[in-house]
Parts: sequence; C-alpha cells; structure tokens
Amino acid sequence: MQANLTMKRKVLKKSALQIKERRLLIERYLRKKGIASLEDIAEIVGISLSTVRRDLDVLAENGILKRTHGGAQMADAHLDEQAALNVIIHESEKSLYGRKKPKLPKIDDLAFASRNIYQYKEKRAIGKACADLIDLNQSVIIDAGTTVYHVARALKSKTPQIITNSLPVANCYTNASDVEILVSGGVIYPPLGVLVGPLAVKTFSEMHVDVAVMGAGGITMDGVTNSHGLLIDIQRAMIRAAGKVILCLDNTKFGRRSLSRLCDLSAIDSIVTDPGVSSSLLKQLQNTGLNVVLAKPRKAKSSRPARSQTSP
Repeated sequence: MQANLTMKRKVLKKSALQIKERRLLIERYLRKKGIASLEDIAEIVGISLSTVRRDLDVLAENGILKRTHGGAQMADAHLDEQAALNVIIHESEKSLYGRKKPKLPKIDDLAFASRNIYQYKEKRAIGKACADLIDLNQSVIIDAGTTVYHVARALKSKTPQIITNSLPVANCYTNASDVEILVSGGVIYPPLGVLVGPLAVKTFSEMHVDVAVMGAGGITMDGVTNSHGLLIDIQRAMIRAAGKVILCLDNTKFGRRSLSRLCDLSAIDSIVTDPGVSSSLLKQLQNTGLNVVLAKPRKAKSSRPARSQTSP
C-alpha cells in the first residue's frame, strides 16, 4: 500500500515537472518568435492542439502571453526586439490584407514594420508617456508613424474617439467595442499602411478634435519636417483640426532635417521624446515655451512600468 502511494507521488511529481518544462518551452519559443499558431507550437513542443490550448490559457492568465485568433503572441513586456518585429509585421499584414492575404512582401518592402523595430523600447515608452497627456474620452487624431502607433496601443483604457488614416492604428482597436474609430478616406499606400490623397486631406479638414498626436521625420530650431511628401498636406490638416498638438519623436529625429517642411515649432504644444536627446537642443526647445516630456524606456527584465519626466 505504502509502495503504491510512493509510486503515485513520484508519477504526479514527474507529471507536474513535465507540464512546467513544457510551458517554459512554449514561453521560450514565443519569446523568440513573438507570435505563433497553435499548429506551430504543437509541432515544436510535440503535444496535441487541445494541450496547447490549455497551456496557452494558463500562460495568458499569468500575463506572459496574449491569445490571438488561432494562436498566441508574447505580451509586450516580454518581447525582445526581433520578436517585436515579427508581431508588428503580423499586425501590419493583417491590417493591410485581412486573414486571407496574398503572397507577403519582403521585410525590406514593409517599411512600417522594418522601421518600427528601430528604437522600439524608446517608442513604446514615448507611447505610454504621450497617453498620460490625454484625458479620458477625448477625441484624438492619430498620425501614421511608427512612434504614434505605440500611442494608439497605450490609449485603449481611456476609451478615446480615434480618427486616423493609419490601418495599423485602426487595427489596434478591432476588438475594442467601447472605442469609436473613424478611418479617413483615401488611397492605400501599402508600405506604410496609410491612406493618402485628397479624400484623406478632406476628412481632416472638416473636423475639430481635442488632440492630434503627430510623428515627423525631423525637428530643428527652424521647425518640423517629414520625409514623405504624400503625408504633408494630410498632417497640416490634422494640425489645423486639433485644439492641442503633441509631437512624438525618438531621439534620432532631433537635429535632423527631412525633405519637406511640415510646420513651425509654434504649431506644436508638447513634444514627447526619450532621454537620448542632446541637452543643448532640449534646452533650446524648452526655452521656446514648448512642454517637453522625457519618457524613460523600461529596463530589461523589469516588471515596473516606464516612468516619464516632464520638463518644468
């Protein structure tokens, strides 16, 4: 009798260990890949689809991953940069093509996804800091850049009314029943997943919103510039439509001039960036009366949220 009990305990202990190891293997795989289907995980781990579903449900409850249609993706806090790129590519492709998509473009051709991976941690911190400047239930125009994409992701809890010409931004709210999304008209420019042209300009020219969240290609003391001529007229209409304009840029955009002039510094109310900006340029910008917010990227392996610092 005692021997049978001892054997059962050993079997149960071994089974519990196998479950723990299996879930750790799933976590490691998703940490590397960013996103995966049920079939991929089942093949890699060597288990049934039903077992995969149970394990994913447990990992999702623990905040390690998020369930997706037919699979799972790693929670943002656990993504490394390559995995983050895989997730952004997946979301961008889904925005552009839906679930039934044609032959996918090369990564080099998918400008939105390939640009988003650079300064990823800084952009994510900027997104959260910018969201802190926006009040509950405000109407918000969100531009089509990769930095402001992270603002959209951070805004969900504030139930905003979103107006955008960005398909990836609109896709952020696919399952958010309490958020109203208005997508502009226009012609799709696939590399950026953005709607451009006269219809897009018209959309933003005929409205007034509380806040416009903008990106840009560069900023100097002479003003703000952008590298995409297709977007300039649309962005100017966005600025005119907003009661307050927030410019979100990572440190690589400061002191840089892009092809087309967008606006003067006087058209901007606040700038949200990261601490990598040169102190001399930062001081000059603050001296113009601009509110400059420095968003500190979250340190690796830290579960605490990114902290932000607002200039006096």
